[in-house]
Amino acid sequence: MRGHSFLHSNLSMNHSQELGTKPMGQLLAKMAIPASVGILVMSIYFIVDTIFVGRFVGTLGIAAITVVMPITFFISSIGMAIGVGGSSIISRALGADDNRKACHSFGNMASLTLLIVMAVLLAGSFFKEPLLALFGANGDIMSPAKVYFDIILIGVPGLAWSMMSNNVMRAEGRPKMAMLTMMVPAVANLILDPILIIWLDMGLAGAAWATTISYYLSAGFALWFFFSGRSELRLYRSSMILEAPLVKEIFSIGLVTLARQGTISLLSIVLNNTLFQFGGELAVAIYGVINRVMMFANFPVLGITQGFLPIAGYNYGARKWGRVRDIINYSIRSGTLIAVGLFTGIIFFSEQIVHLFTNDPELLAKAPTALVLAFLATPLITVQLVGAAYFQAIGKAKPALFLTLTKQGFFLIPFVLLLPRLFGLDGIWYAFPVSDVLAAAVTYAYLRMEMRRKLDVAVREEERKMTVAGGEE
Repeated sequence: MRGHSFLHSNLSMNHSQELGTKPMGQLLAKMAIPASVGILVMSIYFIVDTIFVGRFVGTLGIAAITVVMPITFFISSIGMAIGVGGSSIISRALGADDNRKACHSFGNMASLTLLIVMAVLLAGSFFKEPLLALFGANGDIMSPAKVYFDIILIGVPGLAWSMMSNNVMRAEGRPKMAMLTMMVPAVANLILDPILIIWLDMGLAGAAWATTISYYLSAGFALWFFFSGRSELRLYRSSMILEAPLVKEIFSIGLVTLARQGTISLLSIVLNNTLFQFGGELAVAIYGVINRVMMFANFPVLGITQGFLPIAGYNYGARKWGRVRDIINYSIRSGTLIAVGLFTGIIFFSEQIVHLFTNDPELLAKAPTALVLAFLATPLITVQLVGAAYFQAIGKAKPALFLTLTKQGFFLIPFVLLLPRLFGLDGIWYAFPVSDVLAAAVTYAYLRMEMRRKLDVAVREEERKMTVAGGEE
């Protein structure tokens, strides 16, 4: 059985081998465009979901979603963390032609995702009310937040499996399948939202059930892909037996993603409570709109980052240093150019964007300005995202963790606590661009130092050897 797994992998290696041979522009487009489309469709789903809730449930419904989503995403991000950590191993293993390690990494990832998510799910259910209160379910927000949370929690295992699977698909050079894994729940939700919220008049509960059903449809699609013979990696019982060295390596790299999501969850706690303190339920709803727009507007840059990860990991494993350096530079340039265009669009259409979500006159009066302030430094985010992703891709957990925490952990949370004391509610919106600028500066300095120390030296040595070989011929 094990031999069959490796034979199947060898017969199908053409997908992953492209990561080390295709021209960089074509390769990044192939990997990033499907990832971007998947994120775009998911972002559209979140936006449409919020529009339905805002228009058919009300401002409190938006506030409830804003409180609940960071909790459920933190639980499900365990699957994402295992996916990112394991896919880094898979990419490097495929690059080094170590098919056994790639297959067994996948099996261990599957076991870890199921075991840990179910345990955390039970804990989340048991501590529901204090958890919601911690994340900002203050005042009238608590009641609708409990309704939404109870149903969404049921779908979290499906979401966690999809997040893990999505990273594995990209690691083996199947970006289109990864895209479809993200599109399935988004499309399903867009269909189910009007049926459950409006036609069946289920309100906020309808929005929650639409999301939960969609998560399991995505998980079902991922399972079909792995068991249909289309994947290079197959799940067997023997590969799902946990191996201590693999588990340690998965967690050392995946911890970066989990720490990022944990920091984002901590940020949500600080943000929601500070927003409520300085602006009440309305301020929490304003951030709910900003958060949804951020998810949508940043989709191309996030797609480039996701496309970058397997390319960098594969070529690093194959010791193709010039290609590693090229993909870093190409990704940063492409993402920054796109981010400038997105920022320009948000400045000119901020009022129209907010109007999509609500007819509430107070929300319409205050949200556009807050939206523009929060996005002021958007063109710089690519440097921070790609810089942190590079160290994840090559398996260096400590610098990846440090750079991942720079924006939310080291800068944004302290500024969210400090600046409102000086500028009121607007101080919270100022905290976003200030943090973006500082995080990008730190990441750029760190990345350039690493490239000069490692990649530039390695590339010069490669060129020297080629020159010597050419002279001898």
